[in-house]
Amino acid sequence: MVERIFLLFQFICFIRRSLGAGGLLTAHCLLLTACNETAATPKPRAYPRVIYPEKAYQAFDENYCNFTFQYPAYARIEQDTNFFDRRPVHPCWFDVYIPAFDSRLHVSYYPISKQNTFENLKEDAFNMVDWHNKKANYISDQRIEKPGSVSGFVFTIDGPAASPMQFYLTDNTRHFLRAALYFNTQINPDSLAPVYKFVEADVMKMLETFEWKL
Repeated sequence: MVERIFLLFQFICFIRRSLGAGGLLTAHCLLLTACNETAATPKPRAYPRVIYPEKAYQAFDENYCNFTFQYPAYARIEQDTNFFDRRPVHPCWFDVYIPAFDSRLHVSYYPISKQNTFENLKEDAFNMVDWHNKKANYISDQRIEKPGSVSGFVFTIDGPAASPMQFYLTDNTRHFLRAALYFNTQINPDSLAPVYKFVEADVMKMLETFEWKL
């Protein structure tokens, strides 16, 4: 339910970029409908015994994206082709899915333009992090600065929030990438902590090896 509302929030940003004010009003109505729904919350469970795969990485070099990075050999890339019954804003929307933990890093790319300005995209990224404040115990941010015009922020969200980690990367003029990590589970965050730390290292590897294509 929480992830569904968050995705609807992202849908508002998508509609605002695509359809303007009229579409934004429709998206707000969808979000209000989702917020009014009630759903039973399963009792948190202990995480089952986990066999951690050996750390190994492979290159992401898909032709529908203009960047590369290293991601786990035990993960797979799943390109998004449908976003709330619409086509994504750009073909370079995908998930880095790790079946062993049922975790997904949702990745969305936007070309910076007059419609999608750098300031608006950055504001959306911060708003999506702030959305978790109502459940988070603490949110920390870390500045990213790399050679090759790669900069941004990585956010660590502590507590029972839907997404424990998010980040954005940009060159400030042409490219903007946003990502959010999710685990498909109702397990207590304390029980999930070792698994999260394992996956966090994979996300940091992605950030360390990320490069824009020339």
